[in-house]
Amino acid sequence: MKKIFVVLSLITITLSSCATSSRITKATAYKGMYEQKPVSVLLMPPINKSNNVDSKEYFHSTLYTPIANAGYYVIPPFMSMEILKKESAYDAELFLNGSLAKFGEVFGADLAVFTIIHEWKKHKLGGNVYVKVEYIIKSTRTNEVLYTRIGNVTYNTSISSSGGGLMGALVSLAATAINTAATKYVSVARACNEYTFGDLPAGKYSPYNKVDGTQMSGKKEFSVNLNSNSTY
Repeated sequence: MKKIFVVLSLITITLSSCATSSRITKATAYKGMYEQKPVSVLLMPPINKSNNVDSKEYFHSTLYTPIANAGYYVIPPFMSMEILKKESAYDAELFLNGSLAKFGEVFGADLAVFTIIHEWKKHKLGGNVYVKVEYIIKSTRTNEVLYTRIGNVTYNTSISSSGGGLMGALVSLAATAINTAATKYVSVARACNEYTFGDLPAGKYSPYNKVDGTQMSGKKEFSVNLNSNSTY
């Protein structure tokens, strides 16, 4: 009996230590962000691998706010996009694994933000929009990846009818289908970006700068259900 008790105790301790070690602080997870103390951010054109041709523009336009709210100076996206297009740098995948020093020189940016849209699917009957997006933030000084997360985001567009019975269910189903079809890409993109960058270390212009390193970091790859009422 004692042997069984000892074995169970060891298993409990092992599982507890694994659970603890799986969660680390922001200062550990994003060590380079705290060491390099970046201030300015360049938003690179998203890399779109999905079948939704419009998602690239909408993701780019909704990256600004959550990063600026985290305390960083974000180079105005419309200005930077025009310059990148003129300089034949619209295809960010060409620069993801290359030197970013030139972007640092031209834009004065400490960081370059890359987003890769892997999937974007609408399920009209289910009322959901599923998006898989990868976020990669690299230093323009060292080319080091300082921040990366992959989000599997399900955005719920369902609408409930106040009526009951079969008719109420049919009305809700029809309303959900219409709402899902009409869901603006910007709403989905904004929800993805705001949730993901809720884990971004606070920048120079945030009151939490230099004091949030002890907070627990989020998972590198996460799955989450969001809707228009979600708070981040």
